Amino acid sequence: MAEALRLFILAGEPSGDRIGADIVKRLRVERRVTVTGVGGAELMGEGLKPLFPMTDLSVMGVTDVLKRLPLLLWRARQTARAVLAEQPDLVVFIDSQVFCETVAKQLRKAGYQGEILLYVAPSVWAWKPERAPLLKPLYNEILAVLPFEPAVMKKLDGPPTSYVGHPALGHTNFRATQPERGPVLLLPGSRTGELRRHLPLMRKVAGALRDHPRVTGFVLPTPKHVEQQVLETVMTWKTPVFVTSAGDAKRKAFAESIVAAAVSGTVTLELALTGVPMVITYVGDRGQISRWRKHKPRFIGLPNILFGNDLVPEYVGPAAQPEPFIADLKLLLDEPDEMERQRSGFARVRAGMEKGAPEAPLVDAVERVLAHAPQRSEIGT
Repeated sequence: MAEALRLFILAGEPSGDRIGADIVKRLRVERRVTVTGVGGAELMGEGLKPLFPMTDLSVMGVTDVLKRLPLLLWRARQTARAVLAEQPDLVVFIDSQVFCETVAKQLRKAGYQGEILLYVAPSVWAWKPERAPLLKPLYNEILAVLPFEPAVMKKLDGPPTSYVGHPALGHTNFRATQPERGPVLLLPGSRTGELRRHLPLMRKVAGALRDHPRVTGFVLPTPKHVEQQVLETVMTWKTPVFVTSAGDAKRKAFAESIVAAAVSGTVTLELALTGVPMVITYVGDRGQISRWRKHKPRFIGLPNILFGNDLVPEYVGPAAQPEPFIADLKLLLDEPDEMERQRSGFARVRAGMEKGAPEAPLVDAVERVLAHAPQRSEIGT
């Protein structure tokens, strides 16, 4: 029997954990695979015994990173040492950009010559494009989840990059119709800092919309590891809100919701690919605000970036903007044409992502991973 493909995989977020588990599961159709590294419940379900808890890496923004910097640096050294000790056949890092880049630099500095792939491209098209060439010595290939990223990376002289599609394409379906009435989705983010900055805004949204005739209630999906924290906060609100970490409940809420109040991030793309009208916000910390002011991105919301225009209202800054944010949610509820304008744009975004760009058509992520793995004859019989 052929030796197993020894895969080292690192995921720092629940979304990356799902990606990693899917990779391992589908690789096993082609090969025997052993997996080591860092991940959450999904990867552990595929046999991973993590080096340390994935939640150690769940930070966002300069303030949160600085608070955990000693721990993060320790974990980066621990990860690099584990790769050097195990000498796996292939290393796959998933998102967690700064942490993974730190580990990759330590590995290359130590003389590691093995193949390292990065799944989810860093946003060099929005922040510090000069980073792209610096990534070339670190990664053998980047697997991008947005269709325009391979062309951007090539233009900026970054590593070879392929478009493998966004995981949200696989677990969303575009709604055939827009509900006449339904719950409002409250999506305040999944990290501790994001929750701290956005839950007060969500409370105001719930209070302002609870008597609207098209609103039947409020649902707040949240990851399991912060569910209790969110629940304790929401229980102090005057407006009842259903808090859940169950995947089935989240899917039901996406299918039935009438509008969403969403923090910028992957969830806004999930909403767009499902056809849920939304308004986007992000209250940044000091470091994020400084970066936005320096680079002046046209949009931060993925639906707008992919559509190329202001399809969805965005409210970004150092403080929440409850009045205009709520006013735009009410506009969606009161104006069916505005809802339909967003849904039409979302349908175009989904169609484009399902095909990829002419210069970077959609390819299978597992095929790209296998392209960097040793062939069967190389790993023994």
